[in-house]
Amino acid sequence: MHSDTPSTSKKKLPLAGKTRRKHPDWIRVNLPTSPVFFDVKKRVKELNLHTVCESATCPNIGECWSRRALTIMILGDICTRSCRFCDVKTGRPLPVDAEEPARVAQMLSELDLIHTVITCVDRDDLADGGAAHWAQTISAVKAACPNMTLEILTGDFKGNTDDVDTVLAAGPDVFAHNLETVPRLSKQVRVQARYDRSYAILEHARKSGAITKTGLMVGLGESMGEIREVLDQTRALGVDIITLGQYLQPSPKHLPVDRYMHPDEFSQLEEYALSIGFPHVEAGPLVRSSYHADGQADLVQKIRASRTS
Repeated sequence: MHSDTPSTSKKKLPLAGKTRRKHPDWIRVNLPTSPVFFDVKKRVKELNLHTVCESATCPNIGECWSRRALTIMILGDICTRSCRFCDVKTGRPLPVDAEEPARVAQMLSELDLIHTVITCVDRDDLADGGAAHWAQTISAVKAACPNMTLEILTGDFKGNTDDVDTVLAAGPDVFAHNLETVPRLSKQVRVQARYDRSYAILEHARKSGAITKTGLMVGLGESMGEIREVLDQTRALGVDIITLGQYLQPSPKHLPVDRYMHPDEFSQLEEYALSIGFPHVEAGPLVRSSYHADGQADLVQKIRASRTS
């Protein structure tokens, strides 16, 4: 057992951390130097697109963009929610850009990918939470990239399953929605979200036949037992893919890191998740929702085939 075992007390998380803790030796990233990285960056700017890689300050941007794996973020770059872990801007969003789906499709067709992920900001200002725009984007991408598998990472649509159905009807290959943390910490971490609502969205998507995915951050004060309980519950819902990664504080204004989980513990969680039936698990200090998703095209095809055989 490592010395920085997490606390299981019921005390509230601190509002923010005045200073950020020094990362341990196993959390190291290299600055991007690949010409491919800078080509992708230039094209994203030319097409006036947003990526969660940039907006959420993802530590893997150099690695991923150097192999043309990026996660486009639709519906603007201003979120209506104020989650205390996230570096995406919060405020009043601009009107929905009707031309965005076509530009997203153009970008992805140029990259010639076999699998990609699209995500979004939360748009609680829209009556449908952006579902119609999601459907238009999915349809445009599917038309432009017929051989690519498409994973979408959505918000909770305030629990409205009709909006989820609008999105699913457009035919994404994977429907993802992140729980982010354990139930005990959820209200403090995802201020405007509800755990039961997120579970219901995932369950509805799975019962509708979708391949489903979710993700958790660790290091916010949860216990290993609480993580395993979430793994048990999400697998019971039928969730197919799960990601587990270390929370890293984006700025002193965000929640501080409670502790850094050792890579051996990530391995233990991965083994546990696989043992209870998850077809695929990504677990490690630098894992994020879209990490190595571009290598999961074959997995998606296998899961789909197993359900139609």
